Parts: sequence; structure tokens; C-alpha cells
Amino acid sequence: MSVPETVDFSDSYPVFTPDMKGTYTILVPDMLPWHFELIIHVFERRGYRIEVLKEEGRAVIDEGLKHVHNDACFPALCVIGQFLYALKSGKYDPSHTAVLITQSGGGCRASNYVSLIRKALKAEFPQVPVLSLNFAGLEKGNGVEMNAGILFRLAYAIFYGDLVMSCYNQTKPYERREGDSVRARKACMDALRTAFDGGGYRRLKRNVRFVLDTFAAVPVSEEKKIKVGIVGEIYVKYSPLGNSHLEEFLLSEGCEPVVPALMDFILYCIVNNLNDAELYGKRSAATVLFRAVYRYLLRKQRTIERITRSHGRFEPQHAFEHLRALADRVIHQGVKMGEGWLIPAEMAALAETGTENIVCAQPFGCLPNHIAGKGAMRVVKELYPSANIVPVDYDPSATRVNQENRIKLMLATAREALRRAQ
Repeated sequence: MSVPETVDFSDSYPVFTPDMKGTYTILVPDMLPWHFELIIHVFERRGYRIEVLKEEGRAVIDEGLKHVHNDACFPALCVIGQFLYALKSGKYDPSHTAVLITQSGGGCRASNYVSLIRKALKAEFPQVPVLSLNFAGLEKGNGVEMNAGILFRLAYAIFYGDLVMSCYNQTKPYERREGDSVRARKACMDALRTAFDGGGYRRLKRNVRFVLDTFAAVPVSEEKKIKVGIVGEIYVKYSPLGNSHLEEFLLSEGCEPVVPALMDFILYCIVNNLNDAELYGKRSAATVLFRAVYRYLLRKQRTIERITRSHGRFEPQHAFEHLRALADRVIHQGVKMGEGWLIPAEMAALAETGTENIVCAQPFGCLPNHIAGKGAMRVVKELYPSANIVPVDYDPSATRVNQENRIKLMLATAREALRRAQ
């Protein structure tokens, strides 16, 4: 049987070269709605033209299912579906468009996203390059420009994004005048972008106090609300497409969403390399670098925590070293696939600090996440008997109604507990 000449079985793919960055539009999946505004601003100042995709709905998921096996993880379907749906919309010139995906380099299917995306694009848009943003040495020669200066700015962008996210979620449910929290968020982002335009982003203490003061100026009620923590796989924990707008749903139910910091995941990835050196003797020159970066980021995180605590209006996010100590009570830090020990550590930290109601977001196809998340719930509940944890599956066949109904059952228990406590 002869093979049609139009079918290309080669492994060739278009490469994004440095001279393209001024003429190509780079599409990014909507994974980090709180942080991307600052992260993308960092790259735009380096000459990149980047656009975050906002396409949602069943059509996006179906587009992903056309090109990815349904046994692949749900985040892959969402990301690839968003890329293809956007490219088919007619808004972009495929000959001057590229797509960008972040990779952690861990032992999960996300490390294969680039090859999955390339295979999907090859069927319909073979001229579109795929870029990788990673810190694990993946996809050398076809990623975005990375150097010490950019990494330095990205770290600050993540710290500020975490702080704005936390302050907003602690303000929005209680605001007396609708829209004040959104306006405070915009004021903070405008000021932070301006800070990145110069060298002002490095004035950490001043910028942190500005964000805290801006949100503290919003008039709020003293009404007691149910706090609901969100943990789980990194994509569905943050992405509105991946978690069916979970934060917005919790706000609509009169709750305060509590979302752990993205920087905790960055520190988790770094410390896993240090743990490998201790557990398996995998020491190299990179180990010394990882240790120095870890100490630097930890010092900055402690500064933000100290300022937030002394400010008095907002609850600071969890200290990472404390998360590690809590993880040791539940699971070994050698368990690092998926989000590994970080998920039970975050559940324990939330329960310990009064956020006893927790949604554990589980995407289909992420077996490590189910083991470290759903599998660790029993131990967490033994340590914190009042913890009210519900695992919620996010996959192509799950409906938003069913997901929200599971959460509503958890909230019914939470409201009853709140009523008894008053």
C-alpha cells in the first residue's frame, strides 16, 4: 500500500529565531490570570509581542479532543484546544504567529506538551513555531530568551502577582461598594508595570506596602465569610478555563477564595533538586546555584510575609519552610511527581490557619496528582479533624454543573459548621 505524497512523517518543525520576536505574535494559554499581566510585561519590554488567549467554552475543549488522545491529561486538551481555536478564528496570521507553553521539566505528561502541540499544529498550521518557557534546559534553541536579568524580573513579577491575588481575594468578598476591589487591583497593576519600566520593581518593601495600602483603603464589611482553599494540579488550580472559573464561583457563593502562592510552586521545583542531591547524591555545579537561588527567593518571601503581618489588615501567605515541615507530617519530600508533597502541605497549612474548607482540583490524566492529592486527604483529616476537603475532577466529560454541585455540598457542611460556631 503506497503512502500519499502529501503526508509528511518527518520530525522537522519550524524554529522561532531571535529576529522573529518583533514581527511575530506569540499566543499564550490563559493559565495565570493574576500573574501573566506582569510576566508578559517583562517580555514585552524585551521586544516580544505576546497575547494571552481568553477563548473558552465547549468548542475549545472539543478542538483539543480532535488532536489529542482523550487519555492525555485535561490541561493538555485545554491548552491545545485554545491554541487551535484561536488560530482558526481568523484573528491571527499563521505565518507570523507562534505559540508559547511553560514547562517545569518534571516527571509528568506536561513535559511532553511541546511534542503534543507540534503534532496538533502540524495537521493544520505546520508553519506555526512552538516556544518553550522552562528552567530545566528543555527545548534549547527554540525557546524565549532567558538570562539572569529576565529571571530576576520574573521572580519579582511572581511575588507581586501573588500579593495582589491574595489581597484581592481577601477584599472582594467584603467590599461595601461593588467594583472597588477591581479598581484597587487595576491601580496596583498600573503602578507595578510602571515600576518594571524602570528600576522601581526592585524596591520590594515600598511596592509591597503600596499594594497592601491600596487594598486596605477599600471599605469592607465585618461580615464573617466561609474561607475556601484551592489546591491541586498547577494548571487547574489557577486557570479559569481549567477549573471552570472556580474563584468566581466561590465569590458568587459568598465565600472567600484562598489560593496558595505561585512562588511556592517555584520554590517547590527548586527544592526538589536540592532534595535529589541529599537523597540520591545527585550533586553538581547546578546544586550550588539552586541553593543560592532558593535562599535568595526565600529571603524575599520572608520580607513580604513580615511586612504583610505587621500591616495587620491581611493574612500573609504561607511561609515555604513551614510548608515543608507540614509536608513531613503527611508524606515524604521524595514524592515529587506532579505537584507531589506540595499538595498535602498546602492542605495542612490551610487547615492549620483556619481555612478548613478545601477544594482539591484534580485534572483527568494526572495520576501523580491524584495520589498526592486525593490519596493524602485521609492523613490530613486525621491531623486536622475539622478539615472539610472535597476532591473535584476536571475532565472533558465532567460538566460544570456537576463540579459546582460537589462544591455546594461541601459548602453546605461549611455553613452548618459556621452556624454552630456563632
